[in-house]
Amino acid sequence: MSDFLLDTDVLIEVLRGNPGVLKSLEGLFGEGHVFLYSPVTRAEIFQGMRKGEEEKTNRLFQTMRCVPVDDEIGKIAGLYLRKFRKSHGLQLGDSLLAATARSTKAGFYTLNVRHYPMADIRIWKEDYLS
Repeated sequence: MSDFLLDTDVLIEVLRGNPGVLKSLEGLFGEGHVFLYSPVTRAEIFQGMRKGEEEKTNRLFQTMRCVPVDDEIGKIAGLYLRKFRKSHGLQLGDSLLAATARSTKAGFYTLNVRHYPMADIRIWKEDYLS
């Protein structure tokens, strides 16, 4: 079994009830995979949360494991920014998420593959389900 770090866009779609994303996650969960999130994702979700969504959002985060941003993740994120900021418009949040995926060796489930040009992270795609 392996862990999967979930990008903010994936969790937004879960909260919106997107059937395709829910089906993908149910399949992974059924195979015994563990879902991870970064404090960066929690901040992004809470920043955009509407009144009345707090309970549902908190329940979602309780089903996953948080991976704290540590010194190693910060270093990797900085190296990603140095390499990809100008060429790909990489932002701090995305660099921290990619660095978390690399540091944990987790698969990274994102709907915005183009935001992550790093060759040293495993980006999950639908065809990984067999």
